[in-house]
Amino acid sequence: MKWKTSWPAALAALLLLAGGTASLAIHLDLPRRAGAEPLLAVLPSGGAGSASALKEVIFNTQKKVFTIQSDSGLGSGFLYNDRGDLLTNAHVVAGSRTVRVIASDARELTGEVIGIGSELDVAVVRVPELSGSQPLKLERTGRVEVGDPVLAVGSPLGLQSTVTTGIVSGLGRNFAMKPYIYRNLYQISASIAPGNSGGPLVDQRTGAVLGMNSAEMQDGEIGFSIPIADVLGIAEGWSNSPMEELPGVRDDEADTAAGKKTITDYAGYLVSRFYESLSNGDYLYAYSLLGYSWKAQDPYEDFRKGYLPTKNVVIKSLNVTQNGERSATVKAVIEAEEHGQDGASVKRNFEVTYKVGYENDQLKLIDGKGKELDAAGKKAPKKKG
Repeated sequence: MKWKTSWPAALAALLLLAGGTASLAIHLDLPRRAGAEPLLAVLPSGGAGSASALKEVIFNTQKKVFTIQSDSGLGSGFLYNDRGDLLTNAHVVAGSRTVRVIASDARELTGEVIGIGSELDVAVVRVPELSGSQPLKLERTGRVEVGDPVLAVGSPLGLQSTVTTGIVSGLGRNFAMKPYIYRNLYQISASIAPGNSGGPLVDQRTGAVLGMNSAEMQDGEIGFSIPIADVLGIAEGWSNSPMEELPGVRDDEADTAAGKKTITDYAGYLVSRFYESLSNGDYLYAYSLLGYSWKAQDPYEDFRKGYLPTKNVVIKSLNVTQNGERSATVKAVIEAEEHGQDGASVKRNFEVTYKVGYENDQLKLIDGKGKELDAAGKKAPKKKG
């Protein structure tokens, strides 16, 4: 990637879009609790009055922040006017005309992208069912100072209604991540992660939206937010006059045909994400990709323990066979680095087979099995995939 910034290259290399690694949203097991309480990661010190006021700000904000799922991945958005329009990042909805929108009370809605930037990382999604709803307050003046206490609200890793707290730790940050150019960003200490993209940055004291969370450093401890005052003009223009054609999206007829993707388009990707998560030690995410029946037979602690010795999984070959509109079989040959208790490691090859299907409209690994291959590629004793 090419960076147009005066920052040291070492810092630039650590920057990520806050929705870039969330991948296909249909793979995430989102919380389904009606009226779910926000997940408050950090509560600043203060008296009972200040804590109560903060909780009220959180509660009022959470009701107006939504999870957005598209073919581009998973992100967040927030209600910014009374027409049912959500403000989000362009990279969250790029390439999509319609998206799936999930409210804090678990309602599933359909949104239409009515405006999107090609260099400015901002988009507007219209949800007719939200028309007439009261939006969040917006800080239109751009009066933000270093040290101001803030909340970052969104759906990091699919964990809807997560709230983290921090301060504005810097102003006027500029950089580029193709195809987007970022200028005059707020730097924040509130932790954000993939899935936070498009969520609001909120003033803890007033509940007003200061910005839109958009990027993070790799460790997630430093985030960047686009000032709301810098995007309202173009967003309101789209709300008043929706774009007839969206960049990267074909006309309605072609888009409808393109939108009829089959399960084979996703099943192989799901298996790849499963092994990628195991290689990274993200056992909880890998476990979230399993279906209910598999989880019932394999509790999380047993699942995790079984894969702890497994590192650096490489998929050598992968084939998908569609069994119907909602089911497919994925066969793959993988190479895994297995670590013993003595610290020694050995590379082993397996032939694995997975049944992939939908549960509650989310794609899951329904069942899996595997056989170890010897050095000549022949099948060895059976092993769970």
